[in-house]
Parts: sequence; structure tokens; C-alpha cells
Amino acid sequence: MFTFMNRFADSGPSVHVAPGTDFTIAGIHVTNSMLYGWAICLAIIALLIWAARRVTIHPKGGFVQYVEAGITFATDLVEGAFTDRAIGRKYVPFFVTLFFFVLLNNWSGLIPGVGDAVQINGHPLLRPMTADLNTTLAIGLVTMIIVYVASVHEVGGFRKYIRHFFMGSPFNPLYFVIGLIEMLTDLTRTLSLALRLFLNMAIGEIVIAVFAYLGGLLAPWSVLSPATALPFTLLELGVGALQAYIFVILSVNYLAIAVNSAHDHDLTEGDVAETMIAASPEAEG
Repeated sequence: MFTFMNRFADSGPSVHVAPGTDFTIAGIHVTNSMLYGWAICLAIIALLIWAARRVTIHPKGGFVQYVEAGITFATDLVEGAFTDRAIGRKYVPFFVTLFFFVLLNNWSGLIPGVGDAVQINGHPLLRPMTADLNTTLAIGLVTMIIVYVASVHEVGGFRKYIRHFFMGSPFNPLYFVIGLIEMLTDLTRTLSLALRLFLNMAIGEIVIAVFAYLGGLLAPWSVLSPATALPFTLLELGVGALQAYIFVILSVNYLAIAVNSAHDHDLTEGDVAETMIAASPEAEG
């Protein structure tokens, strides 16, 4: 046992959290996550265009039906978050694209040959984009910019958007403090989206690397040891899908909260106006 632990401590599994530079072009460092990410993006575009051209009125079997199921799932997810489904329908293309982008990039890290299987200059040649904090920060930033712009547009202006943070009168000290806290919390959403996705994907990579290494140490004693990482690889399929779902549902809800709040506020003001008109002497006459 001590011999086994010493072997593990002396070498240990290869764990890479930061991206590594594969090559440099005109002073620009092209990292392993950038290189692999571009390749996966091109593959996603080609794959979805191919699937779109094979979509028919009558459902087909094979890969196309899974694409259709994913689109239907994401569409219902987006539209269902809004009080007025017509508003949500306008943003379905963006959020469906975001769902497939995150999902397929998460799963791309499980393809054989990605990660430590092929190394260059002491780091993996290829690495999934979502296991790179730079990428998840970029995805989170772009997503939240679109959410903020769409929120301001849908609620009818920046002033109304700010108003949805305050439950009651902003002149009430308690409501004012709560509103400020909500605004500060809102500003952390980009970081929370980025960190949640990055940490889950990076930790999944580390777990698979650790158990693959343990399987290599046990290989002389067991023919099943190379499969020690297989259960965790299969688990990562579910984790990748779950993280894509969480990323999209949170982004959709950030937009829906602002839009629904403004919509409900307008309905309340409309109901009050109708009540006042109905109770007026002119209406009674």
C-alpha cells in the first residue's frame, strides 16, 4: 500500500487548469482551447446546417430527431419563462444557439484524443473551450450584454429597467437598500455564470485524469483497471448537459424577470386606471 501511495505521490496525474499555447501567429498566442474551440465551432455549424436541411414535417429517425428534440426542449424552456410567450419567442434563436454551443463544447472534451492523450510542449494539444476560464468569461459577458440590452428594450427604457429592482417606493429606506443589493447582485451574474461552467468542466477533467492515472498504476494487477475512468466519463455526459441547461435557464430567467416584472407593473397600473374610470361619476352616469 505504501509503495502504491509513494508511486502516486512521486509522479501523480497530469492536471492542467490554465490553457497552454500551441503556437504563436504575429505575436498572438493560440492556446489549445482556442484551437480546439474553433474546430468544434466549425463542426457545430456544419452539423446543425446538415441537420436543418434534413428536417421534415414528419419526424425522422437518427441524429436529426435528437437535434429536433433539443430545439423543442430549448424553445419550450425559453418561451415558458415569459408571461407573454410572444416575447420569449423573439429570443429563441439566440438561446437555442447558446444551448447547443455550450452543450457540444462540454461534450467535446470527452472525445478520445482530447486532453492529455496528445501533448505538446508539456501541455495537451487540444482542450475544450468550456474548461478555459477565459472562454466562459467571454460567453458570460456576451450573454449578459444581450440580456441587459434586451431587458432595457422590452421594458421600455433604462429607467423602467432600474425600477424593477425596487419592490415598493424607492423613497422607503428598506426598499431602497434591498433594491441596491439586488442591483449589486445583478452585476455579479456574469462572473457566476462563467465560474459555474468553468469549474464544473475543469473539475470533471481533473477527476477523469486522476482515475485514468490510477487505472494505469493498477494495470499490472487487473485487466479492468484501464476502465477506471469510464464511469466518470459517462457521468460527465450528464454533467455537460446539465451545465448547458443551467447556463441557459439562468440567462433566460435574468431576462424574463425584468420583462415579466415590467409587464406585471404595467398590468397593475392598467387595472388601477380601469377601476378609477369605472368608479368615476361620469362612468356611473
